[in-house]
Amino acid sequence: MALHRSFLIFTVMSSFATLTAVVVCGQVQHYYTAYHPYCSTTGNYSTGSPYQVNLVKLMGELPSIALANRGFQVDTAGEHPSTVFGLAMCYADTSWTACRPCLEAGAAGVQQACPFGREMKALYDEVCLLRYSDQPFFSAADVDVAFYVWQKDSVVAAADVPAFNATRWRLMARLAAEAAVSSLRLANGSEAYAAEAEDSRGAGAQQVAVPVHGLVQCTRDLNASECTRCLTSFLAGLSSSLPNYTYGTAKGYSCYMAYRVGDKLDITIPPPALVASSPPPLPSTTTSPLPDRTPTAALVAGVSVSSAAVFIVSAGVSIWLLLRRRRRRQKAREQELRAFDGDYNYNDEEEPLQDEFEKGTGPRRFRYRELAMATGFFSDEEKLGEGGFGSVYHGYLKDMGIHVAIKRVSKGSKQGRKEYISEVRIISRLRHRNLVQLIGWCHGGGELLLVYEFMPNGSLDTHIHNHDKVLPWHLRHEIVLGIGSALLYLHQDWEQCVVHRDIKPSNVVLDASFNAKLGDFGLARLVDHD
Repeated sequence: MALHRSFLIFTVMSSFATLTAVVVCGQVQHYYTAYHPYCSTTGNYSTGSPYQVNLVKLMGELPSIALANRGFQVDTAGEHPSTVFGLAMCYADTSWTACRPCLEAGAAGVQQACPFGREMKALYDEVCLLRYSDQPFFSAADVDVAFYVWQKDSVVAAADVPAFNATRWRLMARLAAEAAVSSLRLANGSEAYAAEAEDSRGAGAQQVAVPVHGLVQCTRDLNASECTRCLTSFLAGLSSSLPNYTYGTAKGYSCYMAYRVGDKLDITIPPPALVASSPPPLPSTTTSPLPDRTPTAALVAGVSVSSAAVFIVSAGVSIWLLLRRRRRRQKAREQELRAFDGDYNYNDEEEPLQDEFEKGTGPRRFRYRELAMATGFFSDEEKLGEGGFGSVYHGYLKDMGIHVAIKRVSKGSKQGRKEYISEVRIISRLRHRNLVQLIGWCHGGGELLLVYEFMPNGSLDTHIHNHDKVLPWHLRHEIVLGIGSALLYLHQDWEQCVVHRDIKPSNVVLDASFNAKLGDFGLARLVDHD
């Protein structure tokens, strides 16, 4: 299959450079070529420096951790200012067995690929992705570079191009939306378009259904909005650059999409490994001679049997009591969950909100049961903090595979209810990398719950007032720029002007890469632009 490769850098086509990583397996050498590797050229590290030591450590560990995590991992090594941030990923539609040597060869050769460079990004042979940097890049989509591959000698018939393009766009847009909410940031599927075909019996042209298969993938450090932003950007480029080819891909450093007419694009990432339990030990087949039945031996045996019987009865009663208590507790919890999951009587103020969310255009609606179980029934151990109108808890949603922050609005607070309504009406419609993403909501049985993306580094005020968490100046500068970008979006770039009215350090939260995001829109108001 003749493939043509092209690169788009800041939307300008350019030639490509390559580097090759080699891994030796027995007597066979496997070469993995990096297409258009990016290497930084300023601020290089020196031999034996702490940065080089951290880079070697990270590259030695990253491949194996990524493979154990179903083909993806982000990690860091060292302390500031010599911290190294790294990312490794296997592409979902290539041979899983090829990913291990690809990651290992790429990681082993980074110092040869980018000598003394403090940043590198490379796509290896359409098998794996590897990058590292001295600056945090997790959670932010890199959409500046796209690498296109297409099958040059296979095109769609001219008469079928409009139907093909419409079907491809619809398919890839749907998959992008599905991948954004997938725990693996991954989706595949197919749709068919009607093509003209000559009837073999000479009856003239007939319409046949031709399937178009697609696959999209984001790096798993991206949240839903960043994943969508990356894939949407690539989809626009895919449609303009590859208008009629039957096979094409667009790959970057944060996302990937591929389509093919006819043959399927299967996901090769293996399911989570099942840990097999060890078989019970086999009973011993050796026999021992029977002891002499002396009176002393009989007495000892009788006492032993009596003691064992008392122990067994006591243990049985204890276990029965524990199980009974556990069943009662579980039954009480089930009754509580059923009560909360029951129908909720909306007042006049909340009915428009319910109608808006039930259309499916906003965040996901959760059942109280899901959020209660995600937080250990709102246990104190999971509490992250407490505000004027409720508490915030850490939770883990197993079906989505993500950590979240769940805000529980106080039941008796009228102001809290107003802020809840304001928050879901406003923040659910906003999309910006420096705004906290609202993942979902729940109101039932008098409970008002909001589900947000989890910010591992907490709020800004905990760093300002804690001498053990002093932020370096370059991070402070990035935080200021991030909040400034969010305010510009709220005040000028969105369809209405959003006045936050409650900007303070406790409402600025930091993700895993210390990117700042503005949250808590309970007091926000919408104002029409002049």
